[in-house]
Amino acid sequence: MNTLLNRRQIVRLAGAAMALPVLGLRAKELEDLDKVRASGVLKVAIYKDNAPYSDGPSAALSGVDVALAQGLARELGLRLQQLPFDAGEDMGDDLRNMVWRGHYLGYGPADVMLHVPVDKMLMRDNKQALIFAPYSRETLVVFHNPQRLPAIGSGDDLAGHALAVERGTGAASALLGYQSGLLRDRIKIFDNGVQAAQAVIAGQVDAAYVTRAQAEAALFAAQAQARDFALSELGLPGLSDHGWALGMAVRASNQELATALDAALQRLRDKGDLVAMFRDRGLTLVAP
Repeated sequence: MNTLLNRRQIVRLAGAAMALPVLGLRAKELEDLDKVRASGVLKVAIYKDNAPYSDGPSAALSGVDVALAQGLARELGLRLQQLPFDAGEDMGDDLRNMVWRGHYLGYGPADVMLHVPVDKMLMRDNKQALIFAPYSRETLVVFHNPQRLPAIGSGDDLAGHALAVERGTGAASALLGYQSGLLRDRIKIFDNGVQAAQAVIAGQVDAAYVTRAQAEAALFAAQAQARDFALSELGLPGLSDHGWALGMAVRASNQELATALDAALQRLRDKGDLVAMFRDRGLTLVAP
């Protein structure tokens, strides 16, 4: 995930509002939670083609993030309006288009965007957006058939094996570049990580370097026996050993909305609704 992005942290213009305190309050109301409540709608930006979090036709997206958007809107007493969008070149593009400015083609911004990495560097470099409320942690794993690849201690153990990975990801870059291309000739690129994991289940490859959620989604969809496959953690140069937290982002000035969304997320967590959103799709909710 590219961290040279464009989105968040709190930007405050501390005006000397002594002369016009009422006007200052009214401007804040129009920009923040009261405006959203007055509209009766919570607009949520959701990635397209991001299985198992959000996938399918734009008019009928499904996945964890879709269920979370529905839950947040319900907790706030609002109707949900999904704003599905294609990922940009980096997270900065996505935050600009969907959180604080809007796309030049005329859609967005949303009230809140889901599936945002909660990362200190990202926050530091992107001051127009406020990133908050981590709801899960994503980790990379080697999803493999232990009959073909019994154990994995380092990237060297993958040498000579047929491998699968998702196009355009950090995992793909790490595999392709490992030990100056040691693994390159045995790597097959797939459009998404779920497809890469499905190739392991189908016996087309020995292992896939994907997220835990993608591997579990493939097992769930295939109704495969998890005991027949293994999920092994493997850190490669250039990748975080501990994965990354997933959270939300709003416009930096919309702190009241962020507070309300954070409280709504906590209610979903306390009631067991959040863990059920993952469990019902065969996924493990990893605490952020």
